Amino acid sequence: MPSRAKEHSRVVPNRSRRINIRASEQEEELIRRGAERRKQTVTEFVLASACAEAEETLADQQLFLLSEERWKAFVAALDRPPRSRPRLQRLLAEPSVLE
Repeated sequence: MPSRAKEHSRVVPNRSRRINIRASEQEEELIRRGAERRKQTVTEFVLASACAEAEETLADQQLFLLSEERWKAFVAALDRPPRSRPRLQRLLAEPSVLE
């Protein structure tokens, strides 16, 4: 296991903000074990995990990369009137098995 001095020798941004979260005992233990496995502090582990998830969520809603050909096909599909899908309509009209 690396020493704490080496672990903190990386360039770390000035972290002046605090985020408080509540977790169950099981969640806390899971997070601690994950941080240990990656040889990170709990703060580093939680921040890296949360930031990666946030970046993915935001990119998923903002970034849409297509080739020129696929973009034209996408726009054409959006411009077409909707087609009737009777089987899909019947399926969506059925009660959910989860209810």
